[in-house]
Amino acid sequence: MHKQVLYSIQSPYREAMEVIGFQFGKGKKALCVVGAMRGNEVQQMYVCSQLVSRLKELERKGCICENQEILIIPCVNYYSMNIGKRFWTMDNTDINRMFPGYYLGETTQRIADGLFQNIQGYAYGIQLASFYQQGDFLPHVKMMETGFTDHDEMMNFGLPYAFVRTPRPYDTTTLNYNWQVWETKAFSFYTNETEFVDEISANTAVESILRFMVNKGIIKADISDGCMTEIISEDRLKQIHSPVAGILKNYVKTGDAFYKGDLLCELLDPLEGNVIKRIEAPYDGIVFFRYNRPLVFEKTVLYKMIRV
Repeated sequence: MHKQVLYSIQSPYREAMEVIGFQFGKGKKALCVVGAMRGNEVQQMYVCSQLVSRLKELERKGCICENQEILIIPCVNYYSMNIGKRFWTMDNTDINRMFPGYYLGETTQRIADGLFQNIQGYAYGIQLASFYQQGDFLPHVKMMETGFTDHDEMMNFGLPYAFVRTPRPYDTTTLNYNWQVWETKAFSFYTNETEFVDEISANTAVESILRFMVNKGIIKADISDGCMTEIISEDRLKQIHSPVAGILKNYVKTGDAFYKGDLLCELLDPLEGNVIKRIEAPYDGIVFFRYNRPLVFEKTVLYKMIRV
């Protein structure tokens, strides 16, 4: 393992912020994994740290394949992480909306540029991404439809579900999109937590990424085959919104199958405690995303369902 500073930016008030990378193996740039770019992505950083730990052991045993280089970057934005803020501490901008970056631009543009210069040229790239909505969802992998995509590559992760999405205009400044423009096959990997460590989904992510490396001939390791992956267009996800505000009482969890008419949740009056709305399944399906906060506002997305 070779630990290196990939990019450093000076601060007038604190020590320099350094983006640290951990390199395993030598030769062809096979895979780069990027973790937390936002200050609340604790789970994403944790998953990368566990990958570093596992790869140390695999490298010690000689299990990194010949002429294969792996780069793991657990955290890009620990300045924000140190104060518990999601976006950049000074101006509230998002590093993952600044790619490919600009070395003479604003601070987050410079960080994006410094990072991107070091992670170009890899055959595959995985970003441990986080969901913008608060809630639980099934671990999954996602690719953008940019013209440089091979959907079948997602089968190598061995997860139950993988998604393909059509990029929107704001996606053109993300790491995933720009990786693909520069001819890296890029995946966004989502576990079911962001601000807290969830061991079960973190272990799922680590095993899945190691499985991908085994299937692509990057490492040699004894990893289970995983699941047969169903590749789904993101348009197939159906949303169920809250018609009223109230206290949420959930009766389903992510991964649960349901049938039309099944009770999904109840919304309670926050002052009197009576049920003001019962939400029933409008069709048969599987719970992909579940809102998990106790207080719900009107029009909140309560569930995202895979309709079957």
